[in-house]
Amino acid sequence: MGVINVIDHNGNQHELEAVEGWRVMEIIREHGLPMEGLCGGACACATCHVIVDEDWADRLHPARDDEEAMLDEVPSLEPASRLSCQLIWDETLDGLTARLDGDLVRQKLEAA
Repeated sequence: MGVINVIDHNGNQHELEAVEGWRVMEIIREHGLPMEGLCGGACACATCHVIVDEDWADRLHPARDDEEAMLDEVPSLEPASRLSCQLIWDETLDGLTARLDGDLVRQKLEAA
């Protein structure tokens, strides 16, 4: 096991235990942070959008065309934006830092 660091919409950092083979989206949801992931990891929505720390962006596998297409739908797109459902945790991602999309988090909290 290892960890991922997730920064929530309030700027608080959470160190989450990660499980090999799990999607980063699943790890975030399992720890109770506000992460939709409506399509369940099928790369068919953008509700699991995260902004990866710049130090990590170039260390990840490149986004595939279907992920790029979904990211084009994100209003708060940044250069290091990724869909967390497309990032499968393994030991090379130990210590990964990602920030939750504040716009998506706010929308979820307002709807609750």
